[in-house]
Amino acid sequence: MDLDEDHLALAAASGDASALEALLSRTYDRLLSLCWRLVGPPPACEDLCQEVCLAVAKGLSGFDGQAKFSTWSYAIALNKARDFHRKAGRRKQLDVSYLETQALETADNAEDAKRAAWLRAAVWELPTDLRETLVLVLEEGLNHGEAAEILGLKESTVSWRLMNARKALSAYAKTEEGALT
Repeated sequence: MDLDEDHLALAAASGDASALEALLSRTYDRLLSLCWRLVGPPPACEDLCQEVCLAVAKGLSGFDGQAKFSTWSYAIALNKARDFHRKAGRRKQLDVSYLETQALETADNAEDAKRAAWLRAAVWELPTDLRETLVLVLEEGLNHGEAAEILGLKESTVSWRLMNARKALSAYAKTEEGALT
């Protein structure tokens, strides 16, 4: 039986351990990817993802299906990432050489990898509110309504943040001599 995530979440919320296992198995990679984008590369993102999975498991009794499970779990991940940064006192700096190594695994050539690493580093430099919005919409592929629900904002605010993130990235590119060449 192949249940969608929302049905698995409701089954897990009612105490079905196999549904919880299936749900976490199905969503782990997506949550890990989000955690990487919010707090940086391993081991931080792996630790955060484990915290998110524990929070999901503990909080499922309160999941009522009013929101999509993915929206609900992304909100948990976002809050855990904010806690992570608050405890650290500031955002951890990303190692650009690590970013380039990771980008080489998926890029067609070294130049594309360099650009992908630069973009990841530039996104990391954005103010937290803009970065979170950009990650949810452009990197995670959520629509403005889903991102707004996760962030607790109006859709128009999500649109405004995306516009400002694009402006900030453009300005950052102009100040970085040869950043994209």
